[in-house]
Formats: sequence, structure tokens, C-alpha cells
Amino acid sequence: MYKLLSHNDLDGIGCGIVAKMAFGDDVNVRYNSVQILDREVEKFLDSGDKATELIITDLSVNEENELRLEEFRKAGGKVVLIDHHKTALHLNEYEWGRVQVEEEEGRLACATSLLYRYLIDEGFLEPTRASEEFVELVRQYDTWEWERNGNDKARQLNALFFLVSFDEFETMMLERLQETGPFKFSTFEKKLLGMEDDKMVRYIRKKRREMVQLEADGLYAGVVHAESYHSELGNELGKDNPHLDYIVILNMGGRKVSFRTVHDDVDVSEVAGTFGGGGHAKASGASMSKEAFDLYVVESYHKEPLREDARHTRYNVKGSEFGTIYRAPEGDLYYLYPAGEGRWGVERNGNRLEETYGSFADAEKALKRERGVWLLNDDQFVKFLMKRLEKAEKEG
Repeated sequence: MYKLLSHNDLDGIGCGIVAKMAFGDDVNVRYNSVQILDREVEKFLDSGDKATELIITDLSVNEENELRLEEFRKAGGKVVLIDHHKTALHLNEYEWGRVQVEEEEGRLACATSLLYRYLIDEGFLEPTRASEEFVELVRQYDTWEWERNGNDKARQLNALFFLVSFDEFETMMLERLQETGPFKFSTFEKKLLGMEDDKMVRYIRKKRREMVQLEADGLYAGVVHAESYHSELGNELGKDNPHLDYIVILNMGGRKVSFRTVHDDVDVSEVAGTFGGGGHAKASGASMSKEAFDLYVVESYHKEPLREDARHTRYNVKGSEFGTIYRAPEGDLYYLYPAGEGRWGVERNGNRLEETYGSFADAEKALKRERGVWLLNDDQFVKFLMKRLEKAEKEG
């Protein structure tokens, strides 16, 4: 017999699905939150069941259970822990630890892909086209490679996971993976996913108007309260606001904090680690500790939401040789213009500021961080240029 303790997200349930493909009714699967896992491990160890092999996936244990698992193995018990988070790499010191951040091909790993290969290598599972595609979809979604690869099917798989219960999703996927052809969605599922996409777009549009900006430990964060679409929301808000180092998504009902970034030089697992959490460099999470609550909820409560940049402008374009105008919350007008020799200058209400910047992006980043400015629309840009022209003619 086997007992699988896995995470309660798509990657975690992917592990449960491939385990049931390999072991059928001989595996007992339980999906857990980060907070519940150690309790489940303790319960299993307290039972002293050495006839059942314990498999832990997509989660790591605390220090106490780490030592207990080693004692269990030395006493004749069977255990393996398969994870892909760098915060769990120290568990490779044990025979039962199998933690890999990257696969042999250099691709980022997920727990489902690691367990799948492990089961194949151990002779428990025969690969099929459908199972290979399913595992790759899970991997690409969990590592966020799907966006770079333009593989929207991976995002849709995660959306489907949230539209049905764990049992329904598990049953659907097990039936789907028995087929000899490629992995695909049914006609009904495609229609359902289309409706869900429309709902998600409206939700993200609403949340764009609610995000506030906060400086914490030298980094700038965008803070928003949301209960749904955390990955998609964090990614869109990060792309919309590249001047922010990371996005903080607060789920007050679940008492959880999610961290997302679109930047390669920011590691949000380090941010999450300061609150006892962890995860990936670009996507991590933590429980809503008092420290997290005081910083992200209390400190941001009285702040006004960031104003969105005007969209689809034709004239007031970022980086234009004619310059670009922005408005600050207090009403000041900022004009970014080419200052010669590859530098960019800034005017505030018509007065040139002394500091210049090496690129337009650097100048905009500084203004958005320090002044909270937003891009104005074309009409306001044209009015601005007309006033400058009138002023120049009068002075001339």
C-alpha cells in the first residue's frame, strides 16, 4: 500500500493523478495545504505503519518531522519526498529526499513531472502520449513557462481545475489519460473555459483600479485584496506596472498572502520567507502572520489606489521623441523628454528638474515610484503641446 500526501493546487493534484495511474486502488491520496501537511505526517508517523510507503509531493516538512521521517526510515519504514522548491533542497541530505529545481534538460521542474519520471524509472508506470502532454501542461503552468511559450492550454487546465471539485477533476483526468490519442478538452469544457475567461478579464479589470503602492525593505510592492485568479492577476498587474518589484495579493478570508513578480532579478520566495512562507522565485506565498498583516494591510489601508496609465494612446506614447506627459496625484504635470546624448530629462509644471536619467524607462520608474504618476490620454497631450507652442510664440 501507498499513502500520498500532496499539495492542494494543480501541481499537487497532478501528483495524485499520476500516482493513481501507477498504483490504482493501492494508493490513498490526501491533498493538503502547507499548514496541514505536518499534522498529516505526524498522524502517519504516530500510527507506526511500516507496511505503507509514504510519498510526500510538492510540499516539505518542518524540522521536527524531518528528523522523525529519518528515524522512521532507519526503523524500516519506507518514505520518499519529491519537491521542486529551492527552500527544500536541504532535504536531499537524506536518502528519502528527492528535491530538484530543474530537470536534467535544464527546464524548471514541478512535483508532477518529478513524480511522473520517478514512477516510470521505478517501473510503476508506462508513459503515454496523453499522460506526457498532461504532465507537461501542469509543469508549464506551475513554472509559468506557458506564457513565454504561448501555451494557453496550460492556463486553461488550471482554470478547469478550479471550476470543478477535486474528485471530479481527478476522475475526469484519469479517464482522459486512459485514451491513446493526445490530451484535449471536450466541447463542453471549451465553452465553459471561454465563459470563465470572460469572467477573469472582468475581475482583473476591476482589481487594476484597487491596487495601492507600498515601499517595504527597499522594494516597491503593489498591494491588492483578491480571492480569485491569483497567478493571472499577479502576472497582469506586474506587466501593467513594471516599476513595481512585486505584487502582493491578500486573501483575508483564507488568511493568506501571495507574492508574484515578473522580474528576473526579484525573488519573492525570499520575501515570503520573512513571513515563514516560501515557494518559487516568481510565485510564492505565506500565511497572514501579524507581521504580514501590519505591513501589507495596516500600512496600505489609507493609501489611495494607483491610477492606471491611459491605454491605446497614439500621441502620448512612452519614449516618444516628442516627450511624454504624466499627472501626479497632487495635480502636478510631469513631462519626460529627450535631453540629448541618450539622456532623459524631466519637467515639473514647466520647470526643468536638475536630475537626468540614462533611459526613458529609468525616468518613468523613478516618477512612478516617487510621485505615483500616470500616463495621460492623447487629448491632454495635445493640449499640453498647444500651450507650450503658444508660450514659445509669445516669448519669441
